[in-house]
Amino acid sequence: MKFGGTSVADAERLRRAAARIVAKREAGHRVVAVLSARGQTTDELIAMAEEVSPVPNAREMDMLLSTGERISCALCAMAIHDLGHEALSLTGSQAGIVTDTSHTKARIIDVRAARIIEALDAEKIVLVAGFQGVSTSHDVTTLGRGGSDTTAVAVAAALGAEVCEIYTDVAGVFSADPRIVPDARLLPVVSFEEMLEMSASGAGVLQLRSSSTRATTACGSTAVRASQTDPVRLSSPRRTRWSDRSSPPSPIRPPRRGSRCSASPTSPASPGASSACSPTPTSTST
Repeated sequence: MKFGGTSVADAERLRRAAARIVAKREAGHRVVAVLSARGQTTDELIAMAEEVSPVPNAREMDMLLSTGERISCALCAMAIHDLGHEALSLTGSQAGIVTDTSHTKARIIDVRAARIIEALDAEKIVLVAGFQGVSTSHDVTTLGRGGSDTTAVAVAAALGAEVCEIYTDVAGVFSADPRIVPDARLLPVVSFEEMLEMSASGAGVLQLRSSSTRATTACGSTAVRASQTDPVRLSSPRRTRWSDRSSPPSPIRPPRRGSRCSASPTSPASPGASSACSPTPTSTST
C-alpha cells in the first residue's frame, strides 16, 4: 500500500489511512505501507532551504527533504498503535533501499528487505518512508518528485507481491487531468507502454520511473486506487521476481511490448477498509 501526500495531509486523513492499514492486517494479511510527505511539506522544506541559500547543496537538500516522509511514517505508526496494533516505521535506509550517488534524483539499484521481512515475521505492520534511500557511499538520497511511487513498486517487487496499490486523490488513470479537464474519461484498460508514455508526457498519477523500472515486471500488478472512492487495478500478467540480494540487479528494462494493464473496479471501500497486495508466496500487503 502506498499513500500519497494528500491521503495523509491532515490528522483525520492520516487516521483514516491508519484504519485502512489496520483493516487489512485484521483481514489476515501482512502489511507494508509506503508513505509520502504530508500535503505541501516538501514544498515548505524547499522554501526553507531557499531562505538560507540561493543554491542549496544537493547532499544537504536530501538530508532535509527526507524528513517529510519520516514524519508521516512516525505519525501513522502512532495512530496504528492507538488502534491496538504494533507498527514499525523505517527510513529508506533502514528499509534497505540502496541507490546510486546522484543526490536529489537518485535511482534505486537494490532493495535489501531483510529488516522488513524480520518485522513482518514478528507480526508487525511496517511503514516505509518513501522517496528516499541510502547511496552506495552511505549518504541519504532522494528519488525526485513522485519518488514514493518508485519506492512502493520496488518494495513490492522485493517482497514478491502480486499487487502494489497506490492510493491517490483521483479514481484512477484518466485521459487528462480531471482537475483541469472536467470531461476527462476514466480509462478502463491501459497498457504498460501507454502508461509509460503518459508518465513521460507529464501525467501525474504515477512517477515515470515507477512505470519503467524493472521492479514493475517483478510485481504481479499495480493498482491505482482513489483515497475515498472505487479502486481501479492496473495489472500485468507476468510474475517475475526481484528477490532480496546483496549485489545490484541487472540493468532495468521496461516490460515487453504488448503487456496489458487491465482495470477491474471493485465495490467502494469504506473509510476503515482497503485492499492491498496479495503476495507470492506469503500474504504480504504493500
